[in-house]
Amino acid sequence: MDTIQLIPSHAIGEWLLKIIHWIMDFLGLSHSDTLQEILYVAVVVVVSLAIGWIIKGIVVLAMRKIVEMKDNAGARQFLEMHVIDSCSHFIPPLVFLGMVPIAFTSGHHILDIIERIAGAYTVITFAIGLSAVARFIFVRYNERQNTKGLPIKGILNISLGAIWIVMTIIAVSIIVDKSPAYLLTGLGAFAAALMLIFKDSILGFTAGIQMSQNDMLHVGDWIVVPGTPANGIVKDVTLSAVKIQNFDNTMVTVPPYTLVSTSFQNYRGMKDSGMRRFTRTFVIDPTTVMRLTPDLIKSILEKHPEMKQFVDSVQASGKLIAANPGTRPVNGSLETNLGLYRAYCTQYLINSPWINSEGQVLVRILDPTDNGIPLDIYAFTITTDWNEFEAIQSAIMEHVAITIADFGLNIFNCGAYDITMVPPQKPQGQVSQG
Repeated sequence: MDTIQLIPSHAIGEWLLKIIHWIMDFLGLSHSDTLQEILYVAVVVVVSLAIGWIIKGIVVLAMRKIVEMKDNAGARQFLEMHVIDSCSHFIPPLVFLGMVPIAFTSGHHILDIIERIAGAYTVITFAIGLSAVARFIFVRYNERQNTKGLPIKGILNISLGAIWIVMTIIAVSIIVDKSPAYLLTGLGAFAAALMLIFKDSILGFTAGIQMSQNDMLHVGDWIVVPGTPANGIVKDVTLSAVKIQNFDNTMVTVPPYTLVSTSFQNYRGMKDSGMRRFTRTFVIDPTTVMRLTPDLIKSILEKHPEMKQFVDSVQASGKLIAANPGTRPVNGSLETNLGLYRAYCTQYLINSPWINSEGQVLVRILDPTDNGIPLDIYAFTITTDWNEFEAIQSAIMEHVAITIADFGLNIFNCGAYDITMVPPQKPQGQVSQG
């Protein structure tokens, strides 16, 4: 092994050598070249690192004071995320690299090894600092600019991955004393293996871009993914998983490319519209459906005088079915007591303060079943809040149940219960959901 020159080329080296000789004399050790070399390297490492950490502490303290003077949200977050500390890790190894050569003679074998290791470590500390800055930029952009809540965390993950891959290649090239281009050429032979290893990350990144460009998914959206137990609020979107918190507080993870390659239901449109659809079907006993007679109409109007205007309007037109076109016409007839009850329910919903005036209101008869005639009530509430929605639809259904007997009708059995929430649209048939 190469030995250290007993007369270094720099005054600092001579000073360190004198200290080592004094220590060896004090301990009664012989002045062997190997022992001198070990002690020499140890002293150089300790002294240079100590100076580096002192300089780092001074720089960090000064930078903290400067940032604290800003006294704004960005500055506070900058300090909370310890960006200054992360970025200052490269100071000790830089100081070390600057001091080590002056303590050794030029071209020394030990010096070459130490410089390679220190250089690789310095590159790693640069990667730590760049990663901290990237995270800070992402957090600030996500809070201030990403008002739509687009799933952009995958971009951060890709950026961090790129930083660490590049820095790792540079660090390895420094240790083995080869050009980074040489290592990249060698990595080409493992491209297929790398593609397989990072398949999920690559697919997740591509899916994240597609979801962002097409505005398919935001953090905070309520989604349902068919074929999976996912039915809840999106909490996070990463390269490898979309985290969904179900309403029973269980967490479900779904690969991002699953959402792109298949279909999923997003209830953001319902939330943005400010209205929530409900539809409930009652099955009417067909034996209670009868043709309206003047006496039956009179009996119904005594209990519900608000229907007199509708009855007079239909009778004046000479038609049994109401002909009042509009966005929300009263849907009913004077053919049967069921037709008049449809008109009553429609009018009740239109005048209800709980029903959104811009949404579709419809009371219709569905295809008859073995049990009876299904009467479907379709409308939109004025709120999307779950508790309020349930209270409103329950109150409406209670009113329907208590007034149906006034028209001589009986409920045979409750049919399908559907609270599927969609943005306002024309009804396209009954959609049942348990």
